Amino acid sequence: MKKTFFAFFASLLLLGIPFYSGTTKGAQEAALTVDVGVICKDVVDREPIEPGESFEAAVGKLFCFTKIVGAKEPIEITHVWYYGETERFRINLAVKSASWRTWSSKTIQTSEVGAWHVDILGPDGAALKTLNFEIK
Repeated sequence: MKKTFFAFFASLLLLGIPFYSGTTKGAQEAALTVDVGVICKDVVDREPIEPGESFEAAVGKLFCFTKIVGAKEPIEITHVWYYGETERFRINLAVKSASWRTWSSKTIQTSEVGAWHVDILGPDGAALKTLNFEIK
């Protein structure tokens, strides 16, 4: 009877390990969030300057500033800039700790008036957040 119980317990343990590790990995990925995400005119001392949702066509350059929290290990996120529905720029950015600030920038032509957005993608390519803004 002891041998049967031990064999049963051991098999449960062996079968449970892959299930447990898969659940843990999913939970780690779910914990990754964009704590701060803004479009701004500049980044100084790792802080966004003049964030907004509407900018003049003569702005020249804009920044997408993100503060990512919850990374359990070094990862990469992606900023994808869109003018209307057309992808204009994509860049991978390192996230090296559980709370990490990073940003990208895009030169805006004076003729690129209208709706824009930046998709912030996690390491698996899933959208973490979308930042909408307008050039007028």
